[in-house]
Amino acid sequence: MSQRSGQEDPERYLFVDRAVVYNPAAQADWTAKRLVWIPSERHGFEAASVREERGDEVVVELAENGKKAVVNKDDIQKMNPPKFSKVEDMAELTCLNEASVLHNLKDRYYSGLIYTYSGLFCVVINPYKNLPIYSDNIIEMYRGKKRHEMPPHIYAISESAYRCMLQDREDQSILCTGESGAGKTENTKKVIQYLAHVASSHKGRKDHNIPSGALFYGELERQLLQANPILESFGNAKTVKNDNSSRFGKFIRINFDVTGYIVGANIETYLLEKSRAIRQAKDERTFHVFYQLLAGAGEHLKSDLLLEGFNNYRFLSNGNIPIPGQQDKDNFQETMEAMHIMSFAHEEILAMLKVVSSVLQFGNIIFKKERNTDQASMPDNTAAQKLCHLLGMNVMEFTRAILSPRIKVGRDYVQKAQTKEQADFAVEALAKATYERLFRWLVHRINKALDRTKRQGASFIGILDIAGFEIFQLNSFEQLCINYTNEKLQQLFNHTMFILEQEEYQREGIEWSFIDFGLDLQPCIDLIERPANPPGVLALLDEECWFPKATDKTFVEKLIQEQGTHTKFQKPRQLKDKADFCIIHYAGKVDYKADEWLMKNMDPLNDNVATLLHQSTDKFVAELWKDEIQTIQRASFYDNVTSLDEPAVDRIVGLDQVAGMNETAFGATYKTKKGMFRTVGQLYKESLTKLMATLRNTNPNFVRCIIPNHEKRAGKLEPHLVLDQLRCNGVLEGIRICRQGFPNRIVFQEFRQRYEILTPNAIPKGFMDGKQACERMIQALELDPNLFRIGQSKIFFRTGVLAHLEEERDLKITDIIIYFQSVCRGYLARKAFAKKQQQLSALKVLQRNCAAYLKLRHWQWWRLFTKVKPLLQVTRQEEEMQAKDEELVKVKERQLKVENELVEMERKHQQLLEEKNILAEQLHAETELFAEAEEMRVRLLSRKQELEEILHDLESRVEEEEERNQGLTNEKKKMQSHIQDLEEQLDEEEAARQKLQLDKVTAESKIKKMEEDILLLEDQNSKFLKEKKLLEDRIAEMSSQLTEEEEKAKNLGKVKNKQEMMMVDLEERLKKEEKTRQELEKAKRKLDAETTDLQDQIAELQAQIEELKIQLTKKEEELQAALARSDEETVQKNNALKQVRELQAHLAELQEDLESEKMCRTKAEKLKRDLSEELEALKTELEDTLDTTAAQQELRSKREQEVAELKKAIDEETKNHEAQIQDMRQRHATALEELSEQLEQAKRFKANLEKNKQSLETDNKEMACEVKTLQQAKTESEYKRKKLEAQLQEFTARATEVERAKGELTERSHKLQTELDNVSALLEESEKKGVKLAKEVDKLNSKLQDLEELRQEETRQKLNLSGQIRQLEVDKNTLLEQQEEDEEARRNLEKQLQTVHAQLFETKKKLEEDVGAMEGLEDVKRKLLKDVELTSQRLEEKTMAMDKMEKTKNRLQQELDDLMVDLDHQRQIVSNLEKKQKKFDQLLAEEKTISARFAEERDRAEAEAREKETKALSMARALEEALEAKEELERFNKQLRAEMEDLMSSKDDVGKNVHELEKSKRTLEQQVEEMRTQLEELEDELQATEDAKLRLEVNMQAMKAQFDRDLQARDEQGEEKKRALVKQVREMEAELEDERKQRTLSVAAKKKLEMDLNELEGQIEAANKGREEAIKQLRKLQAQMKDYQRELEEARASRDEIFTQSKENEKKLKGLEAEILQLQEDHAASERARRHAEQERDELADEISNSASGKSSLLEEKRRLEARISQLEEELEEEQGNMELLNDRFRKTNMQVDSLNAELAGERSTAQKSENARQQMERQNKDLKAKLAELEGTIKSKFKASITALEAKILQLEEQLEQEAKERAAANKIVRRTEKKLKEVMMQVEDERRHADQYKEQMEKANSRMKQLKRQLEEAEEEATRANASRRKLQRELDDATEASEGLTREVNSLKNRLRRGGPVSSFSSSRSGRRNLNLDGASVDMSDDDADSRSGDFNETQTSNAE
Repeated sequence: MSQRSGQEDPERYLFVDRAVVYNPAAQADWTAKRLVWIPSERHGFEAASVREERGDEVVVELAENGKKAVVNKDDIQKMNPPKFSKVEDMAELTCLNEASVLHNLKDRYYSGLIYTYSGLFCVVINPYKNLPIYSDNIIEMYRGKKRHEMPPHIYAISESAYRCMLQDREDQSILCTGESGAGKTENTKKVIQYLAHVASSHKGRKDHNIPSGALFYGELERQLLQANPILESFGNAKTVKNDNSSRFGKFIRINFDVTGYIVGANIETYLLEKSRAIRQAKDERTFHVFYQLLAGAGEHLKSDLLLEGFNNYRFLSNGNIPIPGQQDKDNFQETMEAMHIMSFAHEEILAMLKVVSSVLQFGNIIFKKERNTDQASMPDNTAAQKLCHLLGMNVMEFTRAILSPRIKVGRDYVQKAQTKEQADFAVEALAKATYERLFRWLVHRINKALDRTKRQGASFIGILDIAGFEIFQLNSFEQLCINYTNEKLQQLFNHTMFILEQEEYQREGIEWSFIDFGLDLQPCIDLIERPANPPGVLALLDEECWFPKATDKTFVEKLIQEQGTHTKFQKPRQLKDKADFCIIHYAGKVDYKADEWLMKNMDPLNDNVATLLHQSTDKFVAELWKDEIQTIQRASFYDNVTSLDEPAVDRIVGLDQVAGMNETAFGATYKTKKGMFRTVGQLYKESLTKLMATLRNTNPNFVRCIIPNHEKRAGKLEPHLVLDQLRCNGVLEGIRICRQGFPNRIVFQEFRQRYEILTPNAIPKGFMDGKQACERMIQALELDPNLFRIGQSKIFFRTGVLAHLEEERDLKITDIIIYFQSVCRGYLARKAFAKKQQQLSALKVLQRNCAAYLKLRHWQWWRLFTKVKPLLQVTRQEEEMQAKDEELVKVKERQLKVENELVEMERKHQQLLEEKNILAEQLHAETELFAEAEEMRVRLLSRKQELEEILHDLESRVEEEEERNQGLTNEKKKMQSHIQDLEEQLDEEEAARQKLQLDKVTAESKIKKMEEDILLLEDQNSKFLKEKKLLEDRIAEMSSQLTEEEEKAKNLGKVKNKQEMMMVDLEERLKKEEKTRQELEKAKRKLDAETTDLQDQIAELQAQIEELKIQLTKKEEELQAALARSDEETVQKNNALKQVRELQAHLAELQEDLESEKMCRTKAEKLKRDLSEELEALKTELEDTLDTTAAQQELRSKREQEVAELKKAIDEETKNHEAQIQDMRQRHATALEELSEQLEQAKRFKANLEKNKQSLETDNKEMACEVKTLQQAKTESEYKRKKLEAQLQEFTARATEVERAKGELTERSHKLQTELDNVSALLEESEKKGVKLAKEVDKLNSKLQDLEELRQEETRQKLNLSGQIRQLEVDKNTLLEQQEEDEEARRNLEKQLQTVHAQLFETKKKLEEDVGAMEGLEDVKRKLLKDVELTSQRLEEKTMAMDKMEKTKNRLQQELDDLMVDLDHQRQIVSNLEKKQKKFDQLLAEEKTISARFAEERDRAEAEAREKETKALSMARALEEALEAKEELERFNKQLRAEMEDLMSSKDDVGKNVHELEKSKRTLEQQVEEMRTQLEELEDELQATEDAKLRLEVNMQAMKAQFDRDLQARDEQGEEKKRALVKQVREMEAELEDERKQRTLSVAAKKKLEMDLNELEGQIEAANKGREEAIKQLRKLQAQMKDYQRELEEARASRDEIFTQSKENEKKLKGLEAEILQLQEDHAASERARRHAEQERDELADEISNSASGKSSLLEEKRRLEARISQLEEELEEEQGNMELLNDRFRKTNMQVDSLNAELAGERSTAQKSENARQQMERQNKDLKAKLAELEGTIKSKFKASITALEAKILQLEEQLEQEAKERAAANKIVRRTEKKLKEVMMQVEDERRHADQYKEQMEKANSRMKQLKRQLEEAEEEATRANASRRKLQRELDDATEASEGLTREVNSLKNRLRRGGPVSSFSSSRSGRRNLNLDGASVDMSDDDADSRSGDFNETQTSNAE
């Protein structure tokens, strides 16, 4: 989101293309299809159109692919009209639901628009790329603009906050929340960048308070921008989601002075993730500074800081992970530069880097466990030496403090050895604490650099960058803190939204029952933060931290016990749940795991090392740890900590010391109390309350950042991820609040402009106020009053109403356009018909003339007439010539006259042009004056509206104050009741005191008795002392004997210890043997159970394999059955896998339980040892303290006897024990033998299992072979299928284009069927269909008309077929995927079988050790689990049933509402028709009464003039009231002064009388508020008077201009009136001059008064100073009162809780029983309501069906009436045109009369004002001179500047308004043009489509004919080719025959020649004989032809030779 240097247009990423949004085609599509949103797994929500409704379900067709789906009615969400697409503020959406919000955000995000408003929110989606919308040009674009004037941007939020701060003098805050990687840090940077650019001090002025040479101009802004890189390097890190994730929350507070310049800044941080410094998750980094230091430090710095490589540090878990696109070396240089800019000293930087290096060195310290003991040791202390060198400590002291720290036991200190785990924990805790202290010091240092104490900040803007709501699978303590803060922030948002809605509704004067939505989140917040009754989560956690033996489990148990019944708290449902408890937040349910919560809350540290660090030689380190030397007394559990869970720590250093630091180190003034242990939860809660207090005192602005995807890809948006974040961010919560009210608001003008088409006759012609017009429109629409509210300037609607109106508007527009088209077509058709009629008549005339000519042309007389006719004119030529000459003369004379007239006309024309120019200039000047006057009028109107808004605000404030007063009175009543209760308690206490006095008397008597007893005892004591002396002498004698006996006792003790050690060892051996035996038994039982389970599993698997075989054999025949069985197999497989996983999880749980039991036993043994040691110590102490009396000696002798007896008993017990041991060994041996036998049996069973496994493997191999064969068959079928597809393609290429779509559909269907069925069947069917198609093509010519009728049905069938094909393709893909999944499942089963068999051996080995008496427990556990599951199932079923009932109830209610709306709509239609009929009748009467109306309007104009005069009089009265208010103000001022003096005098006695102060405070507050209201009223009245004055002046100017214009164009009557009016004006001027003279006299008197005023002003200034001081004291008192009120509220809360506890405990049982009864009753009632609703629904459906029939008849009547109305409307339009001309003339005359009346009224009002003012001045001079002077001085000094500033702002706003109006007008013109063009284009497109369809049909017909002809041609060509072939054959045969005949003829000829010549005949005979031979050989006829030819040829050759 950083700035980009490219030349890309930034407006593309800011502004929406409205031309795309306002698309009429999309609007029509939306209305036609009834589009809605349905839930989708992939897209979140998908668009679909409603097809039909089936009870609770709806059939829906998806818009994307046309598929049909059945959805529940409750899951459907309404879609907004296309008008609302890509809307900038989602609160404007008419349908507010999750789908619409997601769709709007998605559309805007894909268009590059990342910022969107949602009410108060600004939603930002991370684009994951640089956008060019953060440059200086963009900043200047947003500077000084309001939020609604510019598109959404973070700069718009910053600008609005900055402007509100300057204008309202109210502190602002910008709250940026979101997940990690959503862009919170980047947006905070952009806010700071904007404020630094806009409010930098070096641009406007120089700060004179700063000493010369201290700072350059703008250095503060530069430092503010450079503070971010330092905080990022020390507080940010790379995570999986984000490369630069802030691991802390921050609140940046930028201070501004009065003029709006930055004067300083302050940064507060929250929840630093310090654990990241010691360990990181995979692919994540620790804080950037570590990598920057290691990569960017030079050699000298590395040697100074003892730095090493990345892989040498244990705390860098993943080594060096680079960030793409960044270099750590360059970043290190940037941080160093930033520190220099922040004026960090070189020594400070070096000391900081040393601490950073020391944190890394902490991780390199390695501890080892000693061999014999658990004590830790440090074998290699090189890392410790480096650490101590860096931190300035002694190595020996450091190692001693870590390995054996000193712990306080009682009053003494004892050194305690630490284990390895405790030492590691201590080192890690120290590393985290040092880094945290360094970070806090750094933040303090930056604040010190940014603080400018010499320039005081007037107000500030705070920027909160904190993590958003987090819901992981398991959440810890940090997530609880984050979610707690987000709950508070969401409550703040709800509260502010509620207040703004309330202000809006009050401003518009709307009635609405207000709901404080901030209270919805209070139960969850109380659950977390409540201190007591019952305590919340944090309070219980703090309480558990005080107890030594407390653990996380005890904390969870106590939490469930205390808060188990809370509505927002849930226990874990099952025992296997990983979560410990669940809290229901506003964003959803969150499961929390309470591991290590006590440790995280206590945050313990080693106090020994802390003191060493405080005593460090390095000053920087000593300052960091300065607060650690405080000796704080801790609770007992600090000393008793011994295990790893509770490390041995002297004391715990909380975050309070880190936050406080110290006064000398950092100059802080806050100290924690000594002896006070403060946890992390307490400190976080305190910091959060402070933050919330500051935020509540500011005006918040909310920014919500959202991650579009986790892949960091630009342009990708995951819907479910965004929806979850919208829920967590509270955006959907805000929309929920919007739904409760009236979220859609429209200005009156826009509503009228857009929806007036729905109510055409509701608004009469002429001017009407917008509010009245809208009221009439809504009455005509007959909307439900609950669905709308009418305000002062807007109409408010509930959700969904505007969408309904849009639908009706679209339907109305379509009807109008259809009617318009029909009229146009009728007109064109009639015109064409008339043209054709004219042509026909002309043709008839032509025919008649032609026939006449044909008849006459051969008639002789006609010929003669045609020849003679031209000769008739020859005789008249001379006469004609004379006539022509005369005409010439006349023409010349006329020409001369015309020329003269032309000259004169040109001269007149020039004169007229000059006059016209003069008039045009005058007109132009007058139009300018008129425009200026109108501008002034518009400005005044806007100012009036603003003042009215201010008035409404003031009224709302007054109402709020009244509500506060009521609240205070209620509190007062409560206090009085509380006082009465306290008095009753006092009475009871007095009674108790009297009883105590009686008890006291009795006790004193007892004490006297006791004193007497004491005297007796003292006497006895003296006797005993004497005896004691005697006994001491005896003791001295016995001491010598004691020493000897002590030596003997020691020897005996040693022997006893040895024997006890032996006993302990034997007992341990016994226990071990018993354990092993029990474990073996457990293993045996578990093995048996597992073998049975495995046998069952194997049997199931065999059954599955058999089923699979059967399925494989049947797969070719029945695919659907195979699919079902494969589904069953997958279910069974999943069950088996679940069983295996459950067994594994169960084993793991059992192992954990065993380990915990072992740990408990070890602890018990340790405790036993400790107790034995304590016994020995006690024995030694007893022996030391033994008395040497005789009684003691006797006791001693008895003890010796007992010892001897014990020895004997021990000997006997040892013997018995040895015998028992031998018995146990024998039993153990027998048990071992039995176990070995069982093992052998298990091995045999294992062998059997292996055999079964081998058989199963063979079966699996066979199955694999069968699968391969199936795959081969499948490939062959696919090959055949491809061949057939090629053939089908060739076949379909010949088909017609008309049937092409049908052919493609059939081909697709056949393709899919070929995959499912045999390939051969498809071939046959395709061939048959091909024949059918050929026949159908032949018949097409005859069936064209039928096809045209059936075309629509065919298209529907095509769509259905395409849907079926897609479904079949999807089924095919799913089948293939399921096949692959089956194969993978088989492979997985094989692998799992192998793994199960491998695990068998391991589990058997483990079970041989761990099987015991757990079977009974398992059975019990299973039973319990079954019971729990049954109960949970029942509960879930009941809850599901209840939810379904509620959903059905809500749905039925909605259906009822919809049906009622439809009924109302139908009734409305009927009533509208009736109204139209009545209105039509009324129209004629109205036209007749129009003239009467004009007369009435004239009367009204005169009445308005009179009203103006009365208004002027009322304004004068208002002035008098204002003066009276001034007097009252002076009185109040005096009272305030007196009360302030009393307060000053009683200032010292404030602590004595709190109640009096409260009363005085309340009265003062009331008086101050009354003063404020009166001052504001005075301001309003003054402004109103000034406005009235300005209006009158403007009206005067406008009237004069109009008067001058009318003078030039007026008739004689007007001139006469003008003269009369001029006379009146002169008379009025004379009166005015008289009044002016009187004014001069009054002015002179006024000057005298002003002199007195000047003297009084000095006194007023002194009084004002005193007043300011009093106000300061008032503020102090108010702060004290707030504190007292808080204490009071706490006391009341505690008292109320005490009272309510007893009542609640009594009512709980009754409430539970009542709830059960109520639930049963509600269930029955809901069933009754459902039945009743169903009955009503059926009745309503019947009514609707009945109304539909009536509707059709009404529609027919409506059409008839509309036709009649259209005819009458045409006539009316003509009459209206005539009437409008008359109206224009009438208006002109009215305007003239009004102008004159207005002038008269103005002059009269001025005269009256002057008289009233003179009278008032005289009265004031006499009575109230001093008071008037004081008030006028104060008011003038205060309000002149504000009035001038307001006027300047008003002028600016008016200019902006004018510009906007012009731009809007231009935009509207462009939009209208584009709409017209679009409509024309759409019409053209539709015509072109029709033509194209016609052409397509013609082309298809022609193509079909062409193809038929081609086929015929091809067939003819084929026949021709056949004929040619036969002809060629015949020709060949003919040729052969001719050749043979020619040969024969030749032979005959040759024979004839020979006969003629007389040659020998032998040759002939031989030849004939040869020929006969040929004829005889029938088989060789064909063979001898060639021979015959050759012979004939030879014969001819011989013949020719002979002839030669």
